Amino acid sequence: MIPDLISVAPDAPWPVLPPGIHDATMTEVALAFATTPHRQWLFEGFQRVAEALRTAGCSIVYLDGSFTTGKPHPEDYDGCWDHTGMDFARLDPVLLDFSNKRAAQKRKFLGEMFPAFTNNGPGEIFLEFFQIEKFSGQPKGIIRVFLAPKGPMP
Repeated sequence: MIPDLISVAPDAPWPVLPPGIHDATMTEVALAFATTPHRQWLFEGFQRVAEALRTAGCSIVYLDGSFTTGKPHPEDYDGCWDHTGMDFARLDPVLLDFSNKRAAQKRKFLGEMFPAFTNNGPGEIFLEFFQIEKFSGQPKGIIRVFLAPKGPMP
């Protein structure tokens, strides 16, 4: 379930998810955040990246970025994915291309996704990084979506 957005600090420009990892279905994400034509367009990109990850055996994605805030017109979404048990031979290579500020990911999927348990900086992994509100440094929440397993190949 996706909780109501909150203000975490006076210098945070938009309300955000309360601290923690909040489980949601794709339908719940759509109902909560795909609320304008632009947000629906971004959500379609998120659905495509989730499907690309699922095809490679990913079972969990984390959604973040201004898409999951009260920002009226988010530029994109951000997130990360759990690589446990994945078949990297089946992973869309665009998801491993972090060059040019992830331009290929943004072009194909309208957002940026990172491996959740890789370092974003000294002593911090992406899963932790995404749980900090960038303007205030205060804790905030993210959304976890469990992806249905891909059936056996015919």
